[in-house]
Amino acid sequence: MRIDKFLKVSRILKRRTVAREACDGGKVIINGREVKPSHPVKVGDVVEIDYASGVLKFRILNVKETVKKDEAASLYEIVND
Repeated sequence: MRIDKFLKVSRILKRRTVAREACDGGKVIINGREVKPSHPVKVGDVVEIDYASGVLKFRILNVKETVKKDEAASLYEIVND
């Protein structure tokens, strides 16, 4: 699955276009590297998103094409350094 779609499906970002813009703007980092919207994700990847208010860092636990709203948080876990 592409990172822009994962961010939308997991509801970390509201829309896929917003996820695409974040990737294009260099605000999404996977395993220490800036990525494009088409970058594939897999279980175990560590993703960082640079928001204006701070950085969100999480590990991907599961990759699914669709999930219900209440199950979206089961796709990732927040990582604290």
